[in-house]
Amino acid sequence: MRDLLDFYQRAPLLELGAEAHRVRQRLHPGDVVTYIVDRNINYTNVCVADCGFCAFYRRPKDAEGWTLSYEQIGAKIEETKALGGVQILMQGGHNPYIPFEWYLDLLRYIKRNHPIHVHGFSPSEVDFWSKLYRMDARDVIRELQKAGLDSIPGGGGEILVQRVRDDVAKKKAGADRWLEIMEIAHQEGMKTSVTMMYGIGETLAERLEHLERVREVQARTNGFTAFICWPLQPENTPRMSHMPKTDAVDYLRTVAFARVVLDNVPNIQSSWVTMGMKIGQTALHFGCNDFGSLMIEENVVSAANTTHRTTIEEMERLIRDAGFTPARRRQDYSIIAPAVAAA
Repeated sequence: MRDLLDFYQRAPLLELGAEAHRVRQRLHPGDVVTYIVDRNINYTNVCVADCGFCAFYRRPKDAEGWTLSYEQIGAKIEETKALGGVQILMQGGHNPYIPFEWYLDLLRYIKRNHPIHVHGFSPSEVDFWSKLYRMDARDVIRELQKAGLDSIPGGGGEILVQRVRDDVAKKKAGADRWLEIMEIAHQEGMKTSVTMMYGIGETLAERLEHLERVREVQARTNGFTAFICWPLQPENTPRMSHMPKTDAVDYLRTVAFARVVLDNVPNIQSSWVTMGMKIGQTALHFGCNDFGSLMIEENVVSAANTTHRTTIEEMERLIRDAGFTPARRRQDYSIIAPAVAAA
């Protein structure tokens, strides 16, 4: 661990990038960079987790709190499909007023009326429901899966070190619990992604600890499809607006180092949504093989006044301009063959 930490701290930026690119080429020979067309649907902004870094949530009974209807969610899915979308990423706040059956009925409604891949409900939500509804987490996952949940996103990971979580998100699933729920999901046959939000007061050693813990779970389950990291967006947040915004060099060092440590997680995603297009492109030379999502809709990062928008055409141009070949994918990273025009 000390050798890895020394490499993270002392290696010149380009040396770190070159090593990450070597790992990327070993796992993904060639020049293909994938991306996905999907939409983030936040079904409620009511939340009792009180995370210090979140500008999106509202407390129960707040006049600005809301929960979408099934019909509103259905309309968003149809818009997504019309734009070529192949999945929805569905997450929400920890809302204590929604019964568990609402989520199951929602999934059934989607699969019946607006069929699409549902990548939804983070480990933090699963843990919250497990406590709220007095259910075993495995039973929560099984019921969601039976109702139509296809895969689980890595939301709420932040830094998987308890000292940090106690400081910034002590009401959410702890580090051990978050990883435990991911492992249960993998055991139940579900694939998941995994994330890291850094710049929230952790040390570099704690970033490494986060990555090594993810690597250990992956060694047992092989259930993580992808890793995504991004820095804290402090603007408008309840308790972290004073925190300095980390820079592009820190991002490139961190994503490259993640590629080196997580050599058993197949895909690393570039976070152009938080870092902007130029840094997103540069990250493709620092270990990333995926350009992430078109982001038809995104609310949480936007609430902190940090977001970037693009189109399919621009996304493909950006990938080409960075020296790679774009390919549209599904959630499992299988490639969607381009439509062939009729003769």
